[in-house]
Amino acid sequence: MMNEVLEGARVLLCLFIFAYASWRDLKTREVSNKVWAVMAPLALALTLFQFLLFSPESLPFFAISFAITAALSVALFYVGAFGGADAKALMCLALALPIYPENLFQFNVPRVSPIFPLTVFSNAVLLAALSVLYAIFRNLYWRHRTGQSLFEGFEHESIWRKILAFLTGYKVKMADLEKGYMYPLEDVTAKETGDVERKLLVLPKDEERETIVGRISNAIQEGKLPNEVWATLGLPLLVFVTLGFIVSLILGDLIWILLNLVLT
Repeated sequence: MMNEVLEGARVLLCLFIFAYASWRDLKTREVSNKVWAVMAPLALALTLFQFLLFSPESLPFFAISFAITAALSVALFYVGAFGGADAKALMCLALALPIYPENLFQFNVPRVSPIFPLTVFSNAVLLAALSVLYAIFRNLYWRHRTGQSLFEGFEHESIWRKILAFLTGYKVKMADLEKGYMYPLEDVTAKETGDVERKLLVLPKDEERETIVGRISNAIQEGKLPNEVWATLGLPLLVFVTLGFIVSLILGDLIWILLNLVLT
């Protein structure tokens, strides 16, 4: 009974903290470090206590799970695919639930990796990828409404950059771009003629956002750009991590489920 209680406490800790962090991410796109400073020691204490009491043989795998999750989180953070809060959330999850909580959820769910945070991560990425459908709809609707070319002024850009922009971004007005959760998918450079050259961005970075938005704003005010430019929504990834966490507990690995559906 105590084993199940401790495991339930670890699951509830993750659920409550992730729910709060998701709310903050949606509202402000920022999550205080205090959230993870509270979660990390509680998660570590609960996991160590349960493993030492009931399954000390799991301690080496606990260390391996955390090391792999931490390495992945830090790598994704440094390449710009993760925010700091997202990386800390995954590492805290590895402290709380390094393996699937089988004592509490006593039914088999399909999963490829024995490392539970990796299943949560893959589910979160898959769920976040559904935002592509929203971008496609926005772009098709804009094309139908305006009758204009989506890539006017970008004739020099490769087809692959255009496809990437089409799948991950859409046209927004300058007032929307200036909001903190929108990131420019294009930039401008001044030409000797006084005009500007537009270029599509593959991976917008947070530290360059204000500078690029400033250049675009100046070009629009000078009449050198239309008032609608390419941008992408800064996804509140913690929301998808939370959804991925819930789905992982109930359904398992979504990618494995989809592969089985396709191959069988």
